Amino acid sequence: MRQVVNWLNLSTPLGLLIGLLGRARFAAGPDGLILGRGYRLPIPPAPAFTVGNVVLLRIDDAALARRPALLVHEARHATQYAWFIGPVMLVPYGLAALWSLLLTGDPASRNAFERQAGLVDGGYVERPLRRWRRRGR
Repeated sequence: MRQVVNWLNLSTPLGLLIGLLGRARFAAGPDGLILGRGYRLPIPPAPAFTVGNVVLLRIDDAALARRPALLVHEARHATQYAWFIGPVMLVPYGLAALWSLLLTGDPASRNAFERQAGLVDGGYVERPLRRWRRRGR
C-alpha cells in the first residue's frame, strides 16, 4: 500500500529524480524500497536518506551489511512520506530538524520524524538538550 501511495503522491518519482541527478544506480530493495547506490550530491550529508520509497545511499554494500537496521529506519521514513502527503513532508521534516538543532545542536536528536523512525536504527546518537543560560537579571 505504501508503494502505491508514494507513487501517487509523487514522492517516489521525486526520489528517483534526485537519485538520477546524484548519479545513483537503482535496484529493488527489501520492503518495497528502491535502493539508489552511489549517490554523489553533497546534500544532505547523511550516509543514507529517503524520498518516497527511494533510499539514496552513499555507503557501499559492505557498510550497509554492517548496519542492517538502517534500511528498517529508512523504511519508516518511506511510511512517513505516505502519511504526510508525499513531498509536503519535507517542510515539517525541515522544521523538526531546525527545532532539534536549536534544542540540541543536532538536527536529529529531537526531530520527531527521526525519533519515530528510530534514532539508533538510523545511526544517530541522542544528544542532550542544550543548557540555556539567562543573561542579566
